Amino acid sequence: MTISPSAADKKARTLSEAMPYIQRFFDKTIVIKYGGNAMTDPALQEGFARDVVLLKLVGMNPVVVHGGGPQINELLKRVGKEGHFVQGMRVTDQETMDVVEMVLGKVNKDIVNLINRFGGKAVGLTGQDGSFIRAKKLLVASDVEPGKMLDIGLVGDISSIDPSIITFLDSGDFIPVIAPIGVGPDGEALNINADVVSGKLAEVLNAEKLVLLTNTPGVLDKNGELLTGLTPKQIDELVADGTLSGGMLPKISSALDAARGGVRSVHIIDGRVEHALLLEILTDEGVGTLIKSK
Repeated sequence: MTISPSAADKKARTLSEAMPYIQRFFDKTIVIKYGGNAMTDPALQEGFARDVVLLKLVGMNPVVVHGGGPQINELLKRVGKEGHFVQGMRVTDQETMDVVEMVLGKVNKDIVNLINRFGGKAVGLTGQDGSFIRAKKLLVASDVEPGKMLDIGLVGDISSIDPSIITFLDSGDFIPVIAPIGVGPDGEALNINADVVSGKLAEVLNAEKLVLLTNTPGVLDKNGELLTGLTPKQIDELVADGTLSGGMLPKISSALDAARGGVRSVHIIDGRVEHALLLEILTDEGVGTLIKSK
């Protein structure tokens, strides 16, 4: 099979465009929150796994944190239970927690198997393994009663993360794949928002980048236009004027904490775009919103 001169030139330009990024991010840690449509569309699942393996092969250290919201909602419906959210956080009683653990366990194995199928060496973890994510119960502010804090069940707020198990796996060229379940003070399992885990983990690992895959093009203004090159101060203003709300709040909060905590850059990208991860990290244009640390 031959290739036309114009197609060959386009491919060569794309490859050469990636070179400075490969050099810049060699041996750097990149924490990736994997969620949204990228987790449910088979073609996007395979593309994501290939992208992660490629990043590892060119010398970067990807760490994957995954959610499982759509799959959890589906199983809850099958058992006759409706999911409820407060401030973007899932209300989690014991029955819901059982479903969360079941679903995240399967999702974790599926991601590990897919990455390994494409030549990676992935290892699945939860925060319970080695108790490396310790948590306490999360209380959230009431939407209707100012000043009142709500107990939303077995939902965790991160107390500490021990990065040693992750750095050990990185040193062996393994790719950690982490389900967001933490260990409470009494050894109980606590459901933690995957955006929160990925943001805090990026801080603790002193990551070069935090990349959050979503079902939107990125951070949008009130007219639906994509915003990028944002600073933490600009993000605060978007939250204050109501541009950012609902399910985007945990994502934005974790992004801000990571940016302020030393992560060089945070990217909120459209996981519905094929190979969005590679496009954001290895090309000039990118496919989402960049939040700068300053």
